[in-house]
Amino acid sequence: MKKALLPLLIASLLPAAAFADVTVYGKANVSIQSAEEADEDQLEVVSNASRIGVKGSEEINSDLKAIYQFEYQTEVDDGAGGSTNQTFTQRNIFVGLQGSVGTIIAGKFDTPTKTAQEKIDLFNDLEGDINYVVNGETRANNIVQYTTPAAWGAFAINVAAVAAENAENDDGTAISLTYTTPSLYLAVAGEQDVSFQEADIVRLVGRYTIGAFQLGALYEKASDDTDDDVDGLVVSAKFNATDKFALKAQYGNMSLDDDLGDADRDQLSVGFDYSLSKNTTLFGYYTQEKYEEDSFELQDDQWIGVGIDLKF
Repeated sequence: MKKALLPLLIASLLPAAAFADVTVYGKANVSIQSAEEADEDQLEVVSNASRIGVKGSEEINSDLKAIYQFEYQTEVDDGAGGSTNQTFTQRNIFVGLQGSVGTIIAGKFDTPTKTAQEKIDLFNDLEGDINYVVNGETRANNIVQYTTPAAWGAFAINVAAVAAENAENDDGTAISLTYTTPSLYLAVAGEQDVSFQEADIVRLVGRYTIGAFQLGALYEKASDDTDDDVDGLVVSAKFNATDKFALKAQYGNMSLDDDLGDADRDQLSVGFDYSLSKNTTLFGYYTQEKYEEDSFELQDDQWIGVGIDLKF
């Protein structure tokens, strides 16, 4: 039996009374898309980071509880798990303590730089995911993180240390400061030796919601010991036309300028969401991605698709 199945099997077999607080959750997200990649057209069925997980807590005393999460990605379309050929692959997994002075967790999970994006990425897990144009989208191994307590209200600070566990590499650090309200979200995040060795990343994020409109922006600068700078920019907009139907659009760009030449990545996505129920959404999208070096086009790929997202 694969080890990835054990948490789910344990949760299903033991009686509910054995757990102080446990939740089984996940989502099945599958789309059918027409893909034009490297001048070849094909029809694809895609599992967009479908997942299943278990999370919960155990009260230690009135002021402290132990918390945990075990989340795994599963490929709904073919079950193969890409190149790993595994039904389940690890996502965010941690154990920790939570109390009035804050939360500390350890395991493998998204860095403060990545989570600082909040709801800016309107095409997350699809072909239009912003990881094409920014660098800080890292789920780090061997990471320990402290988060300030909920009593701080709209403000939160996340501080993380990432153990390299390799004498040839430096340990990494990451930090974010966020301000969150229903209408406004602001964040600044930075990291060193996390996404890449000898690389620094600074990220600024903003999201503003007014009426039926949501506007978002993300700017990122990455640099390394060779003095190469990579700038990443994402802007997004969503219009909730009704309580069930939303239109959305997103543009992203990454640019590199160094002594060897220039490079640009461009990403454009448009799409819609239609809510069938509280947990089920139909969606459609079109994404185009281009890559140029010294004004010479090396990539022009396009995808158009429809899908369903079912959360549980």
